[in-house]
Amino acid sequence: MIMNCRHCETPLKQAFIDLVNSPASNSFLKPNQLEEPETFYPLRLFVCDNCYLVQIEEYKKATDIFDADYAYFSSFSKSWLAHAKAYTAMITPKLTLDSASLVVEIASNDGYLLQYFKEKNIPVLGIEPTANTAEVAVGKGIDTLVAYFGSALAQELVGKGTKADLIIGNNVLAHVPDINDFVKGMATLLKPGGVITMEFPHLLQLVEQSQFDTIYHEHFSYISFYTVKQIFEKQGLTLFDVEEVPTHGGSLRIYAKHTDNVAQLVSARTEALLTKEVTAGMNSLAYYQGFQEKANRVKYDLLTFILEQKKAGKRIAAYGAAAKGNTLLNYCGIKQDMIDFIVDASTYKQGRFAPASHIPIVAEEELRKQKPDFVVILPWNLETEITQQIAYIREWGGKFVIPIPTLKVY
Repeated sequence: MIMNCRHCETPLKQAFIDLVNSPASNSFLKPNQLEEPETFYPLRLFVCDNCYLVQIEEYKKATDIFDADYAYFSSFSKSWLAHAKAYTAMITPKLTLDSASLVVEIASNDGYLLQYFKEKNIPVLGIEPTANTAEVAVGKGIDTLVAYFGSALAQELVGKGTKADLIIGNNVLAHVPDINDFVKGMATLLKPGGVITMEFPHLLQLVEQSQFDTIYHEHFSYISFYTVKQIFEKQGLTLFDVEEVPTHGGSLRIYAKHTDNVAQLVSARTEALLTKEVTAGMNSLAYYQGFQEKANRVKYDLLTFILEQKKAGKRIAAYGAAAKGNTLLNYCGIKQDMIDFIVDASTYKQGRFAPASHIPIVAEEELRKQKPDFVVILPWNLETEITQQIAYIREWGGKFVIPIPTLKVY
């Protein structure tokens, strides 16, 4: 069966990468689930030869992934909180937001970002499909609607008199199966003079830095500026500015407005980034070929290193039960005989097991107890934060291992 592009409906024929099969990356297992069968889904991506959107079929429905047992809580990352606070401090004066404004965040999670607008007495509304994270946000006093966002919900909100001065979406655009309806909904909800900002991992960085582990079933789309510009324009929205930000291994922050809004001038940065992408070849199929080999090289190097150390009697742990880590572990075929345990700061993950690999997830105190020789940093995008936090492993000669983009041990 041939899948059609979720944006332009072109039949997809060109494979980008095949990571074979994997369970949903955030489906961490409870102890009683270890004896039960796990469901694996194909993890194969295609690139559209018309709009160059890289994408995966919706093998597991978004409603099943983002459920009441969702395990990702944004506030456990100190660097991500700092990023959110800095964004709030930047955008508030830029858009002259005040007590008469309304800021709406789609996929607001546990209120990690909206709490900073609330501190400034700016009215906020979070829209979040996972009830457990939304409950935490409500506990912070943040008005949160537990729902999936799309054009129907946007029309419902507008019918009740809700219109946004600022719509925010951080790491959500890639997570929606119907990307056209999602953007249409934002166009509906946005005031005539309003602004949308969205952040998502930049496809250019994924390819250039061999970031294949950022591929998992929650991410339906992998996006370039060249492609996202087309997606927004189809819904009457113009991208008037863009920033390259370091989060998640290299992301884009795009700024959008209604096309007929003349108050916001188009920045030269938009054309500069388009030129950068075209120069790299992102508007041609040739650019997307050969990525499988890049992923395989990472796999072979990591496996070679682990096997050599295990043969030498060394103990290996990992830090960060991240979704990207599960993609890496599962594609490499790494189980508990290679990595003893995974440390994670989230109490929602501790006591559970990584999907497929069944490696136990524990609290940080296990590092000091078991004193592993090596700690593999699975969320390599948080390398600085994590290595500073657990720098004490050097007291017993422990070393850090960073698997991507190339193996680094120090």
